[in-house]
This record gives sequence, C-alpha cells and structure tokens, in this order.
Amino acid sequence: MSGIHRRALLRTVAAGAAAPAVLARSAAAASWPEQPVRLICPFAAGGPTDVAARLVADGMTGVLPQRVLVENRTGSGVVVGTEAVAKAPADGYTLLYSTIAHAVLRPLFPNLSFDPLKDFRPVALAGTIPMLLMVNNAVPARNLQELIAMFRSKPGQYDYGSSGAGGAVHLATELFLHQAGGLKVNHIPYRGSAPAMPDLLNGNLTMFLNVASDGIASVQRGTTRALAVSSAQRLPQLPDVPTFAEAGLTEYEAYTWHMIFAPAATPTPIVDQLNEAVNKVLRTPNLQQRFSDLSIQVRTDSTPATALAWLQSETAKWEGVVRGAGITVN
Repeated sequence: MSGIHRRALLRTVAAGAAAPAVLARSAAAASWPEQPVRLICPFAAGGPTDVAARLVADGMTGVLPQRVLVENRTGSGVVVGTEAVAKAPADGYTLLYSTIAHAVLRPLFPNLSFDPLKDFRPVALAGTIPMLLMVNNAVPARNLQELIAMFRSKPGQYDYGSSGAGGAVHLATELFLHQAGGLKVNHIPYRGSAPAMPDLLNGNLTMFLNVASDGIASVQRGTTRALAVSSAQRLPQLPDVPTFAEAGLTEYEAYTWHMIFAPAATPTPIVDQLNEAVNKVLRTPNLQQRFSDLSIQVRTDSTPATALAWLQSETAKWEGVVRGAGITVN
C-alpha cells in the first residue's frame, strides 16, 4: 500500500472513530437543557454583581424549560469561582457570571491553572456600568481640567480611593491618571466602595472614581461633586455632569461590565440557545428597570461573537493598565 493510500485510510478510520462522539454531542445539544443550570457568581451574595446575576437567572428560568440557579463561589478574588467553571463539563449546565475582573486575571494571578480567554466561551455581554469621578466639596477644582492642573501642581500630595487593589475602580483611576499625563496621586485601597465614601465626604480623600451606582446618590444630595462620567454618553440621572471626552480627555472611556461565560468546548447550538435566552430576558421592561436602578446600561444586542470581541479588547486594554501601573494584589 502506498503512503498516500495509507494516510487516506488512517484519516477515514479516525473520522469513523470520531463520528459517535460528534453525534453524541449533537444529541446532547438538541435535548438541552434536561436539568437545572448552575450560574456561578464569583462574588459575595448580596453584592451588586450577585443581585444582577440573580435577576438574569430568574429571567432565564422563565424562558428555559429548566431552572437557572445562582451559586456563589468566592475566594482569591474571583479565581475560585472562575476556576470551577473552567474545569466544569462543557455541557451547558455550568456557567459563569463575571465582570471586568475576568479581563485582568492573567497579570494579577500569574499562576492560574486555567486561561481566562482560551478556557471560556462568552455567551453574552449583559451590560456596562460607567464610573463617576467625584471629589470632596472642599476641593477647589470645579471641572476636570482644573482637577488635573491641581494634581499636576503638587505631585504625590493628594489621595484617591478605590474599592480594592486590582478592581475596576483602581484600574479606571490609573487609566485616567495615565491619560491625563502621568499624574502622581496616592492610591488608598479599601475593602469595597462603602468604606471609602465616608473618607471622601470628610476630606481624607480628594477623589473617588467610583462605579456610578455607588456615587449618584451622594452627588444628587450635594454631599460630593461629580466632575465627569466615564461613559460615551451622560448619565440620565446626572444630565449636567459631562463625559470625560466632553471635559477634555477625549480618549478616556471606562466601564465595569457583566458577562455570561460557558466553558470553551460548550457546543455552539447550546451557546446560541443561551445567548437567545439571555437577550430575551434583557429586553424585558422589568429587567431593564432593575438594571437601571443598579446603573447598569443594558446590552440587548450581544452575540457570542461580539461578546468575544469585547472581552478580547477589554483584556488587552486593562492588562496594559495593570502592567503599566505595576498593580499587584496580595
């Protein structure tokens, strides 16, 4: 037998051996879901991400023939819960609900047992949350350019707060400081946004670039002042607060975001069904109102392909910020 014929025979045998596995996956996808689906949230129960995950899960339960149950798996930031999904069977019954934290896992945790890009398949981008740059009322700067000039005049003399090292607030602030010309402002990390707000109010912090959902109320009450919002459009709740672009930092835009993931090898028909279910939930008036209450800007047009493109873009962007600013976590 010639070498050509031998290789052709081997390919035929290999294809025949693989056929039952392909048929089995196709059959499983056609009958999915036959049991409840777990949506793992690597954040603590009761927090804003958990609340959003439960809203999506409850909505999906009304769309799919099986229940979608949220399971909180915390530890090492989001590593423990994310790893559980990376190593779960790729059958559509274990999903991940995560945030911008997924995009910076590689530089912050270099010894991961999984790859945040290669081991996951984005299902849908559920929504984005802009940041609100707030200052203490005693700060003399009345707009973003005056604040930048103030920071530039006294390098290292002012402090900003964050909800924790390596979190969305920390990343967004470092990006702002870099794009504003490499400003030197001291970072004071807190265990969440709530403990930082009193220090902003009493003047121990000069600035807090917080997620909008945690900052709008204080601005509306007049206990802090907002100088800019990090989204492409102004916030409906604060129509007088300009975007960073309008305030003169034309390249600046930053969000935290919510995304649903499946293990990488999950069959395409199941991922497509999941995407359809998520988008159907996100289009309901009730979910849109609840997300608006959390300052989440709903995305109802996300496909697995556009979600992947978003993840790749955000990963490149924020990994660069982490490395450029030398951000580490304990």
